[in-house]
This record gives sequence, C-alpha cells and structure tokens, in this order.
Amino acid sequence: MINREAGVFHTSYESDMALYALPLAKITAWGMVALLVLLPLPLSLLQNEHLMSIVNTIALAAIGAIGLNILVGYTGQISIGQGAFMMVGGYTAAILSTRYGMPFWVGILAGGAMSALVGVLFGIPSLRIKGLYLAIATLAAQLIMEWTINHVTWISGGAQSSIYVQNPTVFGWELDNEFRRYYLILVFFLLAYFAAQNLVRSRVGRAFIAIRDRDIAAEIIGVNIFKYKLLAFAVSSFYAGVAGALWTYYLRIANYENFTLVVSIEYLAMIIIGGLGSVLGAVLGAIFIKLFPIALDLTVIGISEGIFGVRYGAVADFLANFQLFVFGALIIVFLIAEPEGLARMWENVKRYFRLWPFSY
Repeated sequence: MINREAGVFHTSYESDMALYALPLAKITAWGMVALLVLLPLPLSLLQNEHLMSIVNTIALAAIGAIGLNILVGYTGQISIGQGAFMMVGGYTAAILSTRYGMPFWVGILAGGAMSALVGVLFGIPSLRIKGLYLAIATLAAQLIMEWTINHVTWISGGAQSSIYVQNPTVFGWELDNEFRRYYLILVFFLLAYFAAQNLVRSRVGRAFIAIRDRDIAAEIIGVNIFKYKLLAFAVSSFYAGVAGALWTYYLRIANYENFTLVVSIEYLAMIIIGGLGSVLGAVLGAIFIKLFPIALDLTVIGISEGIFGVRYGAVADFLANFQLFVFGALIIVFLIAEPEGLARMWENVKRYFRLWPFSY
C-alpha cells in the first residue's frame, strides 16, 4: 500500500537505507519541497512582505537549530554558545564581501568554515569534561567572541562593531526584497535539512549516537571519542556559521547584538521544544519559537484593547518580560510532559494513522 508497510521487500542495501522507504513518504517530501518553492507566490500577490519576513526568519533559525541539534541532540554535548559561532560566520562573510570583494556564496561558505574551526577549538575540552562543565566552556566561547568582536578593531570595523554589506546578487539579479531573499535562504535550508538527515543515518551519525548514549561503551567497541566529538562541534559550528552569514546578508549588517547569549539560549529552547535528536524537531522548534511570540503579542494586545481598553504602549513592557516567562515555562513543561518534544508528538500522530484501525 502507498501509506503503510505490508512486509519487507528490499532487494538491495540502497533501498534498505533509503531516506524515505514508503511511496507516500517520498510523495510528501517532494510535495513539501514544491510547496516551499511556490510559497512566495500567494504572498507576493498580496504584497505582504511582513509575512514573508517571518517565513525567512524561521528558515534562518531552522538552519542554526539543525546544527545545534546535531551537537546536543545526537552527540549529547551541551552547548550554549551557538550565538558565538553564528557571530563568527556573520563577521567572516561581511569582511570578505566588503573588504575583499568576494561574492556572497564565498562569504557564506567561508563563514561556515571559520566557525567550524573556532568550534573545534572550543570543542577540545569536551574530551575531558561534559554536562554542566562543558556548558560553561561553551558559555566562555560566547563571552570571548563578544569581547573579541568589540575590542579588535580590524574585525569589528569600529566603535559600533558593525559592518554593512550590500545585497547579494545572483546572475545580475539583486536580492533586494523579502521574496527574492527567500529563495537564497531556501536553497541553504534544504541543503542543511537533507544533509543532516543523511548524516545522522551514516556511520558518523551512528558514532554520534553511540557517544550520546554511552560514551565509555562506544570507546570500548572502537569509536574514537575525541575525533567524533570534535567532528560534532565542527559540523554544528559550520551550520551556525552558515546561518550567521545568511543573517548578515539578510539584514545587510554584521553586528554582535544579533548574536548575543539570549540568541544562544533561544536556539537551545528550539531544540528542546522541537525534540532532541530529531532533524525535523529542530525545524518544528524554530517554527514554534518564532511564531509563538507573535501569537502571544496579538492575543495580549487584543485582550488588552478589546476587553480592558488599554493601548498597546501600556502593555509593551509587560509583553517583553511575559515572553521570557512563557518561554521558561514551556521548556519546563516539555521536559516533564514530553521530553522528546514536538517531533515525538508528530511521530505519534503518524503512527496512529499508520496502524489504524489497530491499537498496537
């Protein structure tokens, strides 16, 4: 059948290791890609760049969240320095584009490579420490990078630590609005998503999972702990660097305030709520974290204006602090009620329809 298994009929290793084994899964994957490609068309007819900007920020956040989930969810290495690695990628791309005239795609790849190098450097302590101690080490990376950007003039470009960049150009086509920038972001998002899905199914991905589940046992059976921990940091930081470079080209400015500690904590919340150890969970977490504040603002503003007659200015300060409270509460709720996050909920829904009408 198109939507459920009726036996095992694989005749080769390639079919057995296929990313999508069921026909319906393949159709759904291609359908989602087609939907993402055609998504700007209705929004462009409505001339709604605001909604398009929300979609762009979600896709950008998803790239960084996928990278962090490879490190935290699949390898079990806690990190709260994702913002620092994004900062490295953003400034690398800005320097190459503005000072050396490099095209944007060189800046993006170089930003990812430089972030991977920095990630490996700060990942070296992972051989000896883990858990809370490793989290503090990655926090040190965040603080060190912020200090470096602010005090090394050659990197930051001056007192404001800002480097302005031009809009990327593809074959003479300037990406000067939300709809055009979307396709640039979409290409890297799809590459990041499918590359991560294939990585975690490979020998490297299995080594990551073995280290996460029982690192001592993994070392006994021949897994090079130090090598794969550093590789996890490198891959995660590469994703972060690419995301940071895309943020820089999207905003047309590299500024450390876009990659602060709050951003690192936000990315950690994305993978916890979306689901640790799930590529799809990172995307779902990015969607949730980016859309929830907007929905919360609209709800509180509607209630305050419609019921209590209070203007938006009077509730702005309340909203800024209330969002932080709600984020913290959601993380606690997901850790208690559904530790595997939104991805697990989606798997339960799929399993129900796949096994229906049976309950087992």
